[in-house]
Amino acid sequence: MTKIATLLHRTFNALIAATIGIGVVATEATAAEPAKQIFGKVKLPSEGPASPIGFYAKGCMAGAVAIPTDGPTWQAMRLSRNRRWGNPAMIQLLEKFSKDAAGLGWGSGILIGDISQPRGGPMLTGHASHQIGLDADIWFTPKPAQPLTAQQREDMPFTSMLDKSKFLTVSNQRWTATHANIVMKAASYPQVERVFVNPAIKKKLCDTWTGDRSLLGKVRPVYGHDEHFHIRMHCPPAAKGCKAQAPVTAGDGCDKSLAWWFTKEPWAAPKKDPNAKPVKPKFTMLSDLPKACSAVLAAPANSESAATYGTAYAAAPASTSVEAVINASAEQAANEMAVPIPTPRPLN
Repeated sequence: MTKIATLLHRTFNALIAATIGIGVVATEATAAEPAKQIFGKVKLPSEGPASPIGFYAKGCMAGAVAIPTDGPTWQAMRLSRNRRWGNPAMIQLLEKFSKDAAGLGWGSGILIGDISQPRGGPMLTGHASHQIGLDADIWFTPKPAQPLTAQQREDMPFTSMLDKSKFLTVSNQRWTATHANIVMKAASYPQVERVFVNPAIKKKLCDTWTGDRSLLGKVRPVYGHDEHFHIRMHCPPAAKGCKAQAPVTAGDGCDKSLAWWFTKEPWAAPKKDPNAKPVKPKFTMLSDLPKACSAVLAAPANSESAATYGTAYAAAPASTSVEAVINASAEQAANEMAVPIPTPRPLN
């Protein structure tokens, strides 16, 4: 390719990007970037049918929809991250779960953390999974009766369920029977494949849960997850490009696999070879993802209004402006590509 042809090729791609509003396409220039940098720049989802592509920790998604920032029994948190996008099946589940949670006495509903980016893919910070729109984080803090402002959603701290003065121990001052009911309710939906919690929380459930224990096997121990729990859905039946995770093993999971977390092995610092040469960090590249992800990046963008999905919608509190949220998050935006809060719209 001559220099002139290369210049024209790149100019053409730049014009496409500006026209469809995604901010990035799979060009020669972006191919050299880590995939998280490419997907982290994308502000809007692709048009077309919804499709999870690849694995939870190695993929992307087409046709994503966004849960409204506010609903009767939920609020989306950390709006500047632009991670409230998911497969329609996930958004439907979150709406149902939020209503069920409120019915169980979980405040006025749930606070929703990260789902996925507009086109999924690796994130700049925070997660290895959440790449195909079938993962969602729920705070261990109920939605308060008084709706949170946009600024409060950025600043409100997490609350850990652990007693940090002890090793892997749940705090009896913070953990309640309602917390247990909420986690087990999340595990009860047939479309939910796993619910990830801190090992201490899993043990607490193993020791105290007196309800149907057949669902405890879905509740899986993992690092972190003491301030929120993580819902993972099965691949939708018709999603041929979605790679399923191995099924959970039979039983309640209150066995040797849980006991391992309470040994030194999971927490031991890796041994370093003083003679080893420094290893250059290896990042996931676009070429490491399913080939269809390049097409997802290059696809025309759907609009925010058309892609905001749900059966109910309440306008976001106006006490803090969009500009204030973005300005207050300027430092974070440099790393996480903060975007404006979508404009509220009525549903048809």
